[in-house]
Amino acid sequence: MNQPSPLNREEIRRLIEEKELITGYIDLKTQLQPAGFDLSLAEIYEFLDAGSVDFSNEERRLPETRPLKPDGEGWYRLPRGCYLIVYNEAVRIPLDIVAIARPRSTLLRCGASIGTAVWDPGYEGRSSSLLMVHNPHGIRLKRNARVTQLLFFRIKRVEEGYRGAYQRERLGG
Repeated sequence: MNQPSPLNREEIRRLIEEKELITGYIDLKTQLQPAGFDLSLAEIYEFLDAGSVDFSNEERRLPETRPLKPDGEGWYRLPRGCYLIVYNEAVRIPLDIVAIARPRSTLLRCGASIGTAVWDPGYEGRSSSLLMVHNPHGIRLKRNARVTQLLFFRIKRVEEGYRGAYQRERLGG
C-alpha cells in the first residue's frame, strides 16, 4: 500500500521557493517548522446567523459574518464562542500534495482549538478555519499570531485537482 509521505522543512522550503507553495507569509525562517509551516492570523469574524449544508450544495448557504476589530495594539479579546479566522498566507497546492492543519499547541494550552478541512490537491487560496474558544475566561490573540501548523503530504498525483466553490478564495483578481 502506498502511504502518503510527509514533507520535511527542506522539501517545503523548496516548494515555496520554486512553486510558490505558500505566499504572503511574514517570516519564512520563523514560520517554517521541521514538519510543517505555521499559518498566521490575519482576520477574525463573528457569526451573525446560521448557515446551511446539504448533499448537493444546491442549498448551501454560508452564515453572515462581521469582522472584529483588534484594539490599538493589535489584540483581539475573544470570549468563549466560535469564530471564523482568515490566514495571512495563501497556498497553491500541487497535484501531488495534500495538506492538513492542526492547531499550534500553545493555542490548545490557552483553551482554544481550530477546526480545519483538507487542503486538496489543486487548491489555491487564502483559506479560513473555525476558531473555537473553550476557555471560560476567553483568549487574547494578537494579529499575525501563529495559530495553525499546516502539514504537507506527498500523494500519488491526481489527474484533476480541486474545483470547488472555494477555489482561489480571497486571492483577488
